[in-house]
Amino acid sequence: MKLTVVGGGSTYTPELVDGFARLRDTLPITELVLTDPATERLELIGALSRRIFARQGHPGTITTTADLDAAVDGADAVLLQLRVGGQAARQQDETWPLECGCVGQETTGAGGLAKALRTVPVVLDIADRVRRANPDAWIIDFTNPVGIVTRALLQAGHKALGLCNVAIGLQRKFAALLDTDPTAVHLDHVGLNHLTWETAVRLGGPAGEDVLPRLLSAHGDTIAADLRLPRPLLDRLGVVPSYYLRYFYAHDEVVREQRTKPSRAAEVADMERRLLALYADPTLAEKPALLSQRGGAYYSEAAVDLAAALLRGAGSPHQVVNTLNNGTLPFLPDDAVIEVPAAVGPEGAVPLPVPSVDPLFAGLMAGVTAYEDLALEAALHGTRNRVFRALLAHPLIGQYEYADRLTDELVAHNREHLTWA
Repeated sequence: MKLTVVGGGSTYTPELVDGFARLRDTLPITELVLTDPATERLELIGALSRRIFARQGHPGTITTTADLDAAVDGADAVLLQLRVGGQAARQQDETWPLECGCVGQETTGAGGLAKALRTVPVVLDIADRVRRANPDAWIIDFTNPVGIVTRALLQAGHKALGLCNVAIGLQRKFAALLDTDPTAVHLDHVGLNHLTWETAVRLGGPAGEDVLPRLLSAHGDTIAADLRLPRPLLDRLGVVPSYYLRYFYAHDEVVREQRTKPSRAAEVADMERRLLALYADPTLAEKPALLSQRGGAYYSEAAVDLAAALLRGAGSPHQVVNTLNNGTLPFLPDDAVIEVPAAVGPEGAVPLPVPSVDPLFAGLMAGVTAYEDLALEAALHGTRNRVFRALLAHPLIGQYEYADRLTDELVAHNREHLTWA
């Protein structure tokens, strides 16, 4: 089995490689290919990856190449984890929206739109090359904004699913609080990528007992602190929102914080420098503890589980993925990409039935879906007016003066990545 990682020079990659090594019985990879145009970083991380495989006794080979076509040739699955523009572009995404009093974030708001505009054309070019090399290969997208990127892939007819680590992270946290095995915890997880709510926490499977009320009663303070939201809000909602909902539920508070401290991009850039120094140590043969602060917790477990289900019919029978709505949420278009539990196998993903969604959550989903429609149009076809329309539709922006100014800022900061600008 051959698996290719596009963006293999990412500092995330040792987390992924560690998961492939530990879970080799679930996903028996014979060849892992890491590809990235940043050849110096790629060779550094490739060398560490080989040491991780060797330390854990994995018999598979790891190769590195900057030649994308060679990398995807014959691949059974291709995992996308690229960042167009690097951390420098992320730094911009997180700062210039603040000038208008809007949240600066790399996956939502104006910064999220900028990332989508940079990313969608690049991902579609990669996917076309994958399809030419191997039409049967699955594409697993971990590249943000996952919802928009996955929708672009599916709209173009590619065999693709989107993957995020929010659900598996919450599953593991809830399991620890309940003192039970994570595999016993099933989440009623509903929404769009980075806009999700846990409406039930069930023990034993989709039809199991809902212990969310007990979880909130006994551990609400801990959960609220992790989300950086007030405990009374969780009690009133009766659900657990993802931490990305803080950008919506406490927008002005977040903006005030962002204006007074270094950006997350600056923190990550510093962390990456330290990680790369560690990776250069020829005696290092495991992922360093510092990597846990980089983000992407449990990313490798989620990726292995999904790839195993798609390629072997193995892995967990139900997984949270980003896939087409197709009537699952009746208040959204069929071609919207939603993030819900699904039955996953070699034929793809079939969303599980979702109970009726509270209008409080459904309304926000519908608004963000409309924004994603317009964002994808802007990413595919360009023009200033399409960018303006997407920004005007976004619930975190919504005022024409802000949308107008942010459009100019977005184009100015991303001109080198926008062929139409």
